[in-house]
Amino acid sequence: MRVIAGRLKGRRLEGPRWDGLRPTSDSLRETLFNVLGPRVAGARVLDGYAGTGALGIEALSRGAAHVTFVEADRRAVVLIARNLAACGIEGGYTIFTSGVETVAAQLGDQRFDIVLLDPPYAVGPLAGVLASVQRILAGDGMLVLEHAARGEPPLRAGALVLARRVKAGDSALGFYVAPPAGESEAAWERQGNGSPSTRGRSTR
Repeated sequence: MRVIAGRLKGRRLEGPRWDGLRPTSDSLRETLFNVLGPRVAGARVLDGYAGTGALGIEALSRGAAHVTFVEADRRAVVLIARNLAACGIEGGYTIFTSGVETVAAQLGDQRFDIVLLDPPYAVGPLAGVLASVQRILAGDGMLVLEHAARGEPPLRAGALVLARRVKAGDSALGFYVAPPAGESEAAWERQGNGSPSTRGRSTR
């Protein structure tokens, strides 16, 4: 693995030395950040189920203001810290050793412009996790869910609506947003946001 773009482009990242941790591939990370585009610069980002920390480190490389890494596996937390150190990153991040839902409930008034979630593909229904995390998403923020391409992500979770889905090999990315405050979901969808007819699907 390596950082794909930004000020840390080309830096190598260490992968796990144990089974059960599935790092996001370089190609899928590239797809993800191509879609996010300029939204990353200056953003506050939460990297949930952070694993190796590759997604959050990529965000920092591309100009994110701060990244909060959330990972329950202590071995992975050590790995994240090593990868941050290897990239020379000394600040602009926080690491929580806990579950995503637990951290979301503890963050108080903090809000994030981008929330990245990469749970194990075998995990159960995801609508509950998405709904619990939506409270920490900024009003105009975006939540991205990585999941198995053969599965179907929830179309809605709380106030979040699946606006776009991008397939890449065996994996897929679901991009969730919330309708603007004061605007009904039906009216928002009539404008071409998140409706099934406009939800993109592509394969790399």
